[in-house]
Amino acid sequence: MLLLDRVLAKNAADGAADVGAPCDDGNMVETPVRATMVGRAHELSALTSAFERSMEGRPHVVLVAGEAGIGKTRLLREFREQASAQANVAVGQCIDYGATPVPYAPIIGVLRDIVADMGAEAARAVVGPGRDALLLLLPELGEGPLDWSEVSASRLHDAIAVLLEAYAQRAPLVVMIEDLHWADESTLTMLRFLMRVISHARVLIVLSVRSEDVGRGSAVHTFLAEGERARLLERVGLSRLDRTQVRQLAESMRGDNLSDDVLDRIVDRTDGVPFFVEELACCATGAMPDTLRDLLLARYDSVDATAQRVIRVLSASTGWLPHVILREVVDLSDEDLDEAIRAGVYANILEVDDNAYCFRHSLLREAAQGELLPGERGRVHLAYARAFEQHPEIDAEFEIAYNWNAAGDAPRALSAAVSAMWSAKKAYAYATASQLGELALELWERVDEPERLAEVSRVKLISTVASLHRNAGAGERALSLINAALEEADHSPVTPELFVRLLRDKAQYLANIGRPGAVELLIDALALLGDESDENPGHVHDERLHAMLLNMLAARYMLVGKAHESIVTSSTAYEVASAAGERAERSIAANLRGMSRAQLGDVTEALADIERAREDAIDPKSRLRFSVNYSDLLYLLGRYEEAIEVARAGHVRAIELGVERSSGSMLLHNMVDPLFALGDIDEAENIITRTLELGSLTVPQSYSQRTRVQALLWRGDVATARRLAEQWLPGFDAIARVEQQVWWAASEMRVDLASAEERWDDAWRAVRGVLDEPGVTTQLHRRNFLLKSAEVVTRLRDANTGVDPDAAAEEVRTAWHALPESVATKPLTAVVEGLLAPPAAVSVELHVAAVEASDDPIVPALVRPVVRLQLARAHVAAGDRVRASAVMDDVIGRARELAHVGVRDQVMAYADAAGLRGSTASVTDDVLTARELQVLELVAEGLSNRQIGERLFISTKTASVHVSSILRKLGVSTRTEAAVVARRTAR
Repeated sequence: MLLLDRVLAKNAADGAADVGAPCDDGNMVETPVRATMVGRAHELSALTSAFERSMEGRPHVVLVAGEAGIGKTRLLREFREQASAQANVAVGQCIDYGATPVPYAPIIGVLRDIVADMGAEAARAVVGPGRDALLLLLPELGEGPLDWSEVSASRLHDAIAVLLEAYAQRAPLVVMIEDLHWADESTLTMLRFLMRVISHARVLIVLSVRSEDVGRGSAVHTFLAEGERARLLERVGLSRLDRTQVRQLAESMRGDNLSDDVLDRIVDRTDGVPFFVEELACCATGAMPDTLRDLLLARYDSVDATAQRVIRVLSASTGWLPHVILREVVDLSDEDLDEAIRAGVYANILEVDDNAYCFRHSLLREAAQGELLPGERGRVHLAYARAFEQHPEIDAEFEIAYNWNAAGDAPRALSAAVSAMWSAKKAYAYATASQLGELALELWERVDEPERLAEVSRVKLISTVASLHRNAGAGERALSLINAALEEADHSPVTPELFVRLLRDKAQYLANIGRPGAVELLIDALALLGDESDENPGHVHDERLHAMLLNMLAARYMLVGKAHESIVTSSTAYEVASAAGERAERSIAANLRGMSRAQLGDVTEALADIERAREDAIDPKSRLRFSVNYSDLLYLLGRYEEAIEVARAGHVRAIELGVERSSGSMLLHNMVDPLFALGDIDEAENIITRTLELGSLTVPQSYSQRTRVQALLWRGDVATARRLAEQWLPGFDAIARVEQQVWWAASEMRVDLASAEERWDDAWRAVRGVLDEPGVTTQLHRRNFLLKSAEVVTRLRDANTGVDPDAAAEEVRTAWHALPESVATKPLTAVVEGLLAPPAAVSVELHVAAVEASDDPIVPALVRPVVRLQLARAHVAAGDRVRASAVMDDVIGRARELAHVGVRDQVMAYADAAGLRGSTASVTDDVLTARELQVLELVAEGLSNRQIGERLFISTKTASVHVSSILRKLGVSTRTEAAVVARRTAR
């Protein structure tokens, strides 16, 4: 048994991560004893489903498979804790005894658990004639034969099967056999027998296996192949964690939030293997703990010297290494090289793909790299650099630069790094290009005549690397570098044009991370421009740059809410760009002018400008800018489906151009708001998860955070929403000084949180904070906020607060009618009047009009059940309970479909209080969401999670989450019980 295997088994059993030698990333925290299980909801659901089927008398066998450290034991422990509440659980552990395995070792463990619970006398009585066979494995039961020859295998197998079936009659039984890769032939034979003969007992057998340790031709491999081929077992495979899941696990270990840089380091080093994440969570940027290094090197130590040498050479590579390169670097015959690679693969150190090799884990590579001697390391990197240069057919500019640097040849490394940087930039690989640029900057001071080697000035190089970081989503680093470039420009003469561009870039980077100062920098830059008659040598004559700077300034005015200034500035930009024949900049100017006109409520002229922008959007930059702003405008205008379509198409282009972390993140966000408006919470959550995974620039990330809180409130997770809002709101308030949209987002978040917690005084106080704010000119945002404010008024009428609801209604009504008619459209005005009117007999007509108007596509889906609820209340006040009941049928159905917990609770609370449960109401209406009711119907039909997912066009994982939620809400333990509830309700 290798040291790695022992430590993995021990840590998995203990639930703790031993980080070994001290290391610190500047934020060392105490590690909790047990990490949270992350990213295994689907797999746990699969085990639960199999368990439920077994409890119905349908025995099942499940195989949990995955690589070392992937979390098999953690998953089984979680399942065992759940299953123990309803069943007996007996556990057997396979152990690596080397060449002399103990027959039936895990079976003996299972039997001892069972006999300990049943009692020896009862166990002997159950097996009857097979008691002698049982005594062979459990001699402590009494005197019996101790010679294998006295008992046939078939008799022993039958005795064990009888015992398991009898024990399962008392209560459902779960048999767990862990680490099947170390199972002996006798155990495998016994399992084959049990899988075939136990056919009607309440038994679930769960096996776990380390997939990489089951070689072709081995007994375990044959056993598993036979079982799957005969459909006697169901495989549940565990994959590595994605970035979001790594964050969740690491943060649960650390007890605090991770920065994106630390998360990147953990993801890169661990490749998403949970065991490694736990080991490095608290020392992500420090040296590898000695205990972990020793653990990883145990497999390296298990191979011969030639294989170790090849592994060391491979450890100096950057990723997948082509065979042709490795063959030139190592001085071995083809046969010896093949054998060395094969040994590395068998030891689960290396992987082979087509004609290249790579380490199974980054940490294995890191540990092996530590075995290189200093001189050996230099020679290997030198050999790699030369070999790659001899094979230009391999796209390896990054590798050439990396290896020349690692070999200590700074001049060649600098030249190669800059060349590779430009190539990566052209391919829109901004993250890679920024790494190469950083390498070039690091090498700059180590060589003579760096400008000659790099063929670029230091200032230009710094500014280029800053731009690459910005496009890769690293806004803070971009700002730091552009400041360095400006400081360098103070000491080294640069052209006026370059200086202007440096000011422009700094303005852009400040805006990207929500800091003030961009407007002043742009004004300074514009002051350095001159027209054709200007003979000042310090001025720049570049009309395209002139139009670009004007557009940037117009954008800043627009975003800060100075719409008039933005229109004037963008109009000037339009004229300059037109005169210079710069259609792309003219497109951006028309785009900005249109958005600014929309802010003022001039919708007709705004759309005309947007159409001009579309016609002139001839390059990627202007097309992306058009997609971002047009999709946002469509949402604000209430054209939700179109907004999603435009944003989705733009997002595809952003990915192609390598700017998903900047423009692409904005486009993803522009899909979320219209999805909320349409009531599609499932798709909105999927996109929110993607935006948060990107780790994008500060401003777009703030939008993602706002929608995350909104989604949590929709689902009813108010506590988490509150925690995140308290964490994020201070940052929102800082950004709001330069981004008025973020100010709106923060205001809405405060209203939504207070409403979800039924703090109606605080909700109204947040509304008043907006109504009283002077100088807010963004009329479309104001319209949407006033619609939300009208909903708050409906709740103030029932709440015991110090707020006069009639006075509050009048304030909102006055603010609404101050909006331009093009913004306060007739359907929305009817809806607002209905929300603001008291639900009384005299206002029934207003509420009827509001309900009719709410079917207009411009009205958000969440508003529709609220206006109908107000109508039902008005009918009750008028004494017309028949109409009220009919309306409530509709309201309940809509609330169920939307699955918004707050709206559903509001609707059902009134329905119960007023005794207005309509004909469509059932005992599950106030418990389950619309989607959960759909899932429950399919559960009652006997469908599996996979089949439910296929029927409803959702993932199997999502289906499993819905099923778990249904069981919890209905207070039942199994799918069968849930199905009974569904049938009873249907009757």
